[in-house]
Amino acid sequence: MKALIFAAGIGNRLKPLTDTTPKALLPVNGKPMIEHVILKLKEAGFDQITVNIHHLGQQIINFLNEKNNFGIDIHISDERDYLLDTGGGIKHAAPFLDGDEPFMAHNVDIFSNVDLRELYDKHLESNALATLLVSDRKTSRYLLFNQEDKLCGWRNRETGEVKSYYPYFNPEQYKEYAFSGIHVISPGIFRWMEEWTGKFPIIQFYLSICAHAPIQAYNAPGLKLLDVGKPETFENADIWIKDNL
Repeated sequence: MKALIFAAGIGNRLKPLTDTTPKALLPVNGKPMIEHVILKLKEAGFDQITVNIHHLGQQIINFLNEKNNFGIDIHISDERDYLLDTGGGIKHAAPFLDGDEPFMAHNVDIFSNVDLRELYDKHLESNALATLLVSDRKTSRYLLFNQEDKLCGWRNRETGEVKSYYPYFNPEQYKEYAFSGIHVISPGIFRWMEEWTGKFPIIQFYLSICAHAPIQAYNAPGLKLLDVGKPETFENADIWIKDNL
């Protein structure tokens, strides 16, 4: 089973800590963020993991070497010359991810209690091109899904901005979910990405194709999730992990 960990981010929200250490290596409850994610993926059965790198990427390479890649196959998708965002990062990692089976994409700064194997199996049961782990948590930006939990649009509650490729789109008719930063993607995604080049966010890409290819929501019951990439959550992450995981 294959997975991609997004570890290339500059970590601007956690400066000055990230001036000398990549976000992926900042310690949470005694272990670097990336170690938490790798071990969770490994426990769920993922044995081929790709890590994308950019900011201070050599430190991540050195760390993985010191840990002997945690006893699994770990590949590096090198973006040190140019940071490609999430969509571009997935396309750039295609040599490691393309094939006959879906792969999971997981932000390095997202901690959760979700059963990753269950999420993966939910995707296998569907005909979706991608299955997005979502939640009902309060945020400013929401993905909008229809009654069949298919992605149809996006809304920013603070600015009122709405995005959808569906004509006569009324956001009030759709369910709002917050995206978790964890998703399972079928390798057919790379055919849809052929005309996309360079840097682009995966959500923008999903919105552009969702009227033609099924992008599915999975709202896991009892989901607990923490984005540790923000100063206020990073400071309290040790306590959150002990209380929730």
